[in-house]
Parts: sequence; C-alpha cells; structure tokens
Amino acid sequence: MNARTEPAPAGSDAIARPPLVRELLLVAGLFLVYKFGRQLATGHTGEAFHNAHRVWDFERAVHLPGEGAVQSLLLHGDGLAHLANTYYAAVHFPATAAFLIWLYLRRPAHYVWARRVLAAVTAAALALHLLLPLAPPRMLAATGLVDTARLYGPSVYGDPATDSLSNQFAAMPSLHFGWALMVAIGLVVATRSRWRRLWLAHPLLTLLVIVGTANHYWLDAIVAAALLGLALAVIPFPHRTATTAGRVRGTLVPAQRDEQALVGAGR
Repeated sequence: MNARTEPAPAGSDAIARPPLVRELLLVAGLFLVYKFGRQLATGHTGEAFHNAHRVWDFERAVHLPGEGAVQSLLLHGDGLAHLANTYYAAVHFPATAAFLIWLYLRRPAHYVWARRVLAAVTAAALALHLLLPLAPPRMLAATGLVDTARLYGPSVYGDPATDSLSNQFAAMPSLHFGWALMVAIGLVVATRSRWRRLWLAHPLLTLLVIVGTANHYWLDAIVAAALLGLALAVIPFPHRTATTAGRVRGTLVPAQRDEQALVGAGR
C-alpha cells in the first residue's frame, strides 16, 4: 500500500464527526416530536376508514397486485406468519439505530447525510399522518385480510380504542419501508464490498412483511419511496471519502484530496 491508496488518517474522521452528545439529544428530540405528532393524529377513526376505502379502491382501479396474494403465502404455516410478525416488531428501530451508529463511527460524512435524509422523510411522513389518517388493511373488512399479529403474535399494537402508545391510523406512508430503503441505500453507497447490493434485501423483505401482515397497503410503500426519493434529490450527497474512493477514469484518487473532501462534507 502506498501513499496514493492508504486511508486518510483517523484525525480526519474526528473532524467530520459531529459531537456525540449533541447527536444523541438531536435524535432523541426528533423521536419525541415524532411520537407526539403521531398522537395528534389520533381520534379520526371515521375519516381513517373512509380514506382506507378510497386507497383500496384506487389500488384496484390502477391494477396494483392484491395484498392478499402476499398474505396467503404467510398463512401456509403458523411459523412463517409468526416470523413475519417478529420481523415487523423487532427489526425496524434496531436496524435503523445500528445503521446510524455504524455510520457515525465509521463514515461520519455519510452519517450527517443519512440523518438529514431520515429526518426529512420522517417529518414529511408525520405531516401526511396528520393530513391523511388511514386505517391499515388489517382493520378494513373489504380487504378480506386478517391481522396476523393478533392471530399468531407477536403484536406491537393493542386495542385501537385504548392504545395510547401508538397511532394505528397512520398507515401512509410506511416508515417501516421508507427507513429500511434508506438503510439499504446508505450502506450501498458508504461501503465498497462487491456484495453490498445485498443490503437491498432488507427493504424488499420489509415490503413483503408489512403487506403480508396487513399493516400496510402497497400504496403506503410507494408513497414512502417517493418521499425518500425527493429527500435524496434535495439533500446534498456527501463528497467522496478516502474509505469509499475508488478509481476515477483509470487513476487512483489521492488520499489527501479525499481527506479534504471528508472534512468539507462534515461542515
């Protein structure tokens, strides 16, 4: 390894990395605002079911595949349905948190970018939850779908009438899918492994899970992907770093130039 290919010094990462306490307070504050905002959207049961019928009819009008086709695969055995419910309940927050922690420690410039994108998508989702309360397909009799979490467990939701911890009428957009897609995209662009595109299996599996468990419509995932695409288009992508830099037009990118790009991306 020579001077043109070795990684930038650890000091460059330290300069680009935001203060830990500030980031913890910021992320915790954003989470509390989101949870509080979701509660503001409760109490619109009639409107949520009306919107659910409209979404269901729209999907059929544009010939989207039926959610029931995915759920029928899960209902072939109790174990598969239970596994899907577990994935829905246990992977969403831990995977996103692990993604941000890894980026913070190993790819500081990418961390700042990813945190901004996730915050923008979450804020837009909260606005839609307030403007468009939506009952999930598991609550809509017209879908013919069942609540797999209630039947096979585990379930993260209680009785909608008494559940004070979550807003169950906030199906659109699906942040399960939006966050999973961002995690995959972030890992693909921040790593160099030839297998890095396998991270896209996470949002694909998440999509099948949220639809198969009848927690979301296809349209919920489509809207989440659209919001993420808009955020990615608006929020500047981090400059090439020493860790992710490769060959440009057949020549190696100098490590010193990459170090400067990394420092600039964290400002």
